[in-house]
Amino acid sequence: MSKWLIALVCAPALFGELRPPAVPLVVHDPYFSIWSMSDRLTDTPTKHWTGTDQPMTGLVRVDGKTMRFLGTMPRNTPAMAQVSRELTPTRTIYGFESSGVHLTLTFLTPAIASDMEILSRPVTYVTFDARSTDSQPHAVSLYFDAGSQIAVNVPEQKVVWSRNRIGELDVVRIGSAEQPVLGKSGDNLRIDWGYFYLAVPKGEVLAGNRTARDQFAASGSFPDADDLDMPRAVGENSPVAAVHFDLGQVGTAPVTKHLLLAYDDVFAIEYFQRKLRAYWRRNGMGPDGLLRAAEKDYDSLRERCIQFDRELTADLVKEGGQKYAELAILTYRQTLAAHKLVADLDGTPLYFSKENFSNGSIDTVDVTYPSSPFFLLLNPELLKAQIRPILDYASLARWPWPYAPHDLGKYPLANGQLYGGGEKSEENQMPVEESGNMLIMVAALAHADHDAAFAKKYWPVLTKWEQYLEHNGLHPGNQLSTDDFAGHLANNTNLAIKAILGIASYEMLEGKSYNPAKSMAKSWAQEADDGDHYRLAFDKPGTWSEKYNLVWDKVLGFHVFPPDVAAKELAFYKTKQNAFGLPLDNRAQYTKLDWVVWTATLADKQPDFLTLADAAYKFANETPDRVPLSDWYETVDGKHRGFQARSVVGGVYMKMLADPEMWKKWAGRAGARP
Repeated sequence: MSKWLIALVCAPALFGELRPPAVPLVVHDPYFSIWSMSDRLTDTPTKHWTGTDQPMTGLVRVDGKTMRFLGTMPRNTPAMAQVSRELTPTRTIYGFESSGVHLTLTFLTPAIASDMEILSRPVTYVTFDARSTDSQPHAVSLYFDAGSQIAVNVPEQKVVWSRNRIGELDVVRIGSAEQPVLGKSGDNLRIDWGYFYLAVPKGEVLAGNRTARDQFAASGSFPDADDLDMPRAVGENSPVAAVHFDLGQVGTAPVTKHLLLAYDDVFAIEYFQRKLRAYWRRNGMGPDGLLRAAEKDYDSLRERCIQFDRELTADLVKEGGQKYAELAILTYRQTLAAHKLVADLDGTPLYFSKENFSNGSIDTVDVTYPSSPFFLLLNPELLKAQIRPILDYASLARWPWPYAPHDLGKYPLANGQLYGGGEKSEENQMPVEESGNMLIMVAALAHADHDAAFAKKYWPVLTKWEQYLEHNGLHPGNQLSTDDFAGHLANNTNLAIKAILGIASYEMLEGKSYNPAKSMAKSWAQEADDGDHYRLAFDKPGTWSEKYNLVWDKVLGFHVFPPDVAAKELAFYKTKQNAFGLPLDNRAQYTKLDWVVWTATLADKQPDFLTLADAAYKFANETPDRVPLSDWYETVDGKHRGFQARSVVGGVYMKMLADPEMWKKWAGRAGARP
């Protein structure tokens, strides 16, 4: 038995309990992101995270009988029995059994956060392992295809395709005929430029002809020639990239085949009018080099990912228990895939988030902030790559306000803030929110590096923001916070906490005492006190809210707030929790998954943490909405409120970040030393 299969057999069945609302399959960035949104892989077509079909099809033929193991087509082909599903941070593994054969299907995306070179490669490996379950040999062949929908925004667009040989790889390439590179921006969009690749080291490949699927299902044969009727709209007998593997007689010893799925977007981001390429392209590598390198590294990356998955999973269980670990694993690839890693003209890494199904903004500060625990833990350099563009933008004369920006535009065009008033008006800005966010994150990076050098490069703008918070932070005016769906609110006590901790962050960077922040925190505790809890707003008795921002006082060791503040809040929260979690505040029954875990992390005792965090697991496990994990949902019935596939779920890693030893262990692998 191969090392690969031994590892699969020995790995813990982590997702024996959790039923993911959607399962990551090929998940890299906001455009190359394909999911299964059902319990069984054959119940629904695979989809882009937005819900648009991007179908992949898998068929197996055993002793002349054809069965489906992936996708819904052909409809008259019976589905193979799915017997298992397992998720790890980098892998999704399905098991199927029928007609005396067990088939293991593995989607491996080597998204090791500490390795930016590998992380930036837009390549997922799909591996097939077949073996006999009845000690008898069986004639087995496999078919796989990926539809051209992956390369267009809407089915009406026309595509072209080709077949090529790259080294030892046979390759099919599909892309739109028009190639409108970086031609549109916004939220509910799919990429329609660049090229999708299917590559196989040993197998028969075919370009363009969907009839190959029906032919294989009927007879096990494969067409002799490509379909050359192009360009053709996706909706017209949709073209596919297809592969056929003949495994021969399969016995109890597994037979293994694999293929590569890749997407080269040519240019990925427009950053202040200049078009930037993906990070993996920064030294001149093109798609041929990408596929060659990915195939060469296949065996070593499998082993690295198995070890990484095993170690991270063990630490997640140790830190927060089995349910917490399963929730964090589900968020792992989603957090990364809501970003795009590119290289600036001098090779500097820049990491741009997309505000999925929210408003499509790019590099939103109050999206980076909730996801920051993930990056501070697993690779602080990726957090620097997210906030560096914001700091550079705010340092320009064109940014007119004395507080931090909200965003850099609409994905994938990062040409300046568009949210609210942008550069023209202070209407609907988030001055306290974003300034506090930036100061806290910069301080957390300095804590991770044991060095404030990164902060010193931007000292004038950081000083400006700290001064703004000193004058406006303790009693915020009528303004939005990151939870902008809740509307404007004056005297927001949770926002005031952020301002105070932003000031403490600046004081830490400056190497001075925390006396100003402590003085403000003391006033906060007196003015916000409402008996057995603290208010939503200073001037609104009888109200309450989650004080999730308070967690940084603990994580960064400021201790500027009186120690009984967190304890009193946690005791009160237990009286307000619903079936699926603690509401965000007294105004509604919805909550945010990231904030629930941050609030739970305030607890010093594990049972108190689990009381709040387990409800977030219950939401993920029972929500009726089959979409990539939402972070905004109702605590009474578990229905999501519209957000999905967002990076903010990386906030679940706050529990790990709050353990100094865990932070030191994991961040140290990426060069940081907390």
